[in-house]
Amino acid sequence: MLSHTEENYLKALLKLSFESKSEEAGTNELAANLAVKPATATDMLKKLKEKGLVDYEKYGKISLTAVGKTSAIDIVRKHRLWETFLYSTLEFTWDEVHEVAEQLEHIQSAKLIDKLDKFLNYPQFDPHGDPIPNQKGEIKTQFKKTLAEIAAGKACRMVAVKDNSKSFLQYVVKVGLGLHHDIKVLTRQEYDALMEIKVNGIKSSITQKFAENIYVVCSNCAAGKPCTETIDCKQ
Repeated sequence: MLSHTEENYLKALLKLSFESKSEEAGTNELAANLAVKPATATDMLKKLKEKGLVDYEKYGKISLTAVGKTSAIDIVRKHRLWETFLYSTLEFTWDEVHEVAEQLEHIQSAKLIDKLDKFLNYPQFDPHGDPIPNQKGEIKTQFKKTLAEIAAGKACRMVAVKDNSKSFLQYVVKVGLGLHHDIKVLTRQEYDALMEIKVNGIKSSITQKFAENIYVVCSNCAAGKPCTETIDCKQ
């Protein structure tokens, strides 16, 4: 049985491998993600390597083994199912669910998680728009871009957030945005990339950093219809 800390490392490695699309991560990158010192991360990586969960050499890149990846996906599945349960059934807000799910994801009962999945009618995405792995460990992929990549005059639909921290999610709500909201990019400043957008008829100015943490697709892609290439989708 893995410790909570070991599970957190595996989950972080899976997240970083998806973001980099290379299925590898660096020690400093991993340490920063977990808010620990590189030396601390190195000590844990040695333990995970001994258990056959990661491939790792000193000063080299880290990757999950097949066993490690399976374990990481299982942890992510539990986390996102619990987030969905808290949000849809217990009426937690989307900025509250992550912290509680961090505690619940370490429950070991596979039967409980399968029952939870069935109770929720097998959801494919969590409250933040992240895909939920199914019982077989399969993860539904969805083409998406960041709002920062959308040119002025283009329309899109928000489908997920990159940053699921409490402060960012609260800021998203303050701007008037939410999952599945349609967004029109009105202008983009050449100097600092400051963008003006319209959501539900209301105009807002957003920074480049904010836009980089919002994932979008064209409205047709979001509805499962033929892509209109409104935002130059390349699927």
